[in-house]
Amino acid sequence: MDDEPLLILTAGPCRSGTDGDPQAMAADPARLEAAAPPVVAAGHLPVIGERLALPVLRSAGAGPTDPLADQVLHPAADRLLTHCDAVLRLPGASAGAGQDVATARRRGLPLHHDVAGLPRRTPQESA
Repeated sequence: MDDEPLLILTAGPCRSGTDGDPQAMAADPARLEAAAPPVVAAGHLPVIGERLALPVLRSAGAGPTDPLADQVLHPAADRLLTHCDAVLRLPGASAGAGQDVATARRRGLPLHHDVAGLPRRTPQESA
């Protein structure tokens, strides 16, 4: 339905340009999370692929710079995109976000670069 909230993948830098520096890598997910409140305010549900993948890596004793990360991070976002209605691409160089955008385009999903471009939804009251 046109009035239902969208599930929106937030894509942006997570590891790119950090040279494996833990402090730099911690700042990128915080930027992804900072985009969540405006997406919610527009009436949608934001999701971040890294929030699904990073706990899997930790449980395997690995982190985002481990070779295992390439087998978990991008496949998690790719699978998540099969359930998403749109992508919000945040600024910054990111190979993973570039893959997310390419996947979204192949699947015909709307791509937004600014929360202001998202359609507004009014929360529905439950019956």
